[in-house]
Amino acid sequence: MISDDLATMALGMPEARESAHFGKRDFRVGERIFMSLPEAGRAVLKLTPGQQLLVLETDPGLCAPVPGGWGLKGWTSLYFDGADGERVRDLIGIAWRNVAPKKLVTASLH
Repeated sequence: MISDDLATMALGMPEARESAHFGKRDFRVGERIFMSLPEAGRAVLKLTPGQQLLVLETDPGLCAPVPGGWGLKGWTSLYFDGADGERVRDLIGIAWRNVAPKKLVTASLH
């Protein structure tokens, strides 16, 4: 997988759009960021701390907390080079649902 694959997945989420944050590509619903692409081979996803812990336990080596306070809030690095595409798509969907308006999330389930 390459960054453009993840960008395509992110932009496939309802009302998602691409923007930039500190000069790096990011993906938003409204003004809320659910994923960024800070460097080749790594994405950063907006997970909850509980979701982050679960991913660290179930997919060792795939993810790691972002260093410092951001990681404590659930921001999670996803190392996608060689990762299973369906699992990456699932994680992007989780991050999207974490920031999307509830009405949009509900509508996307139907």
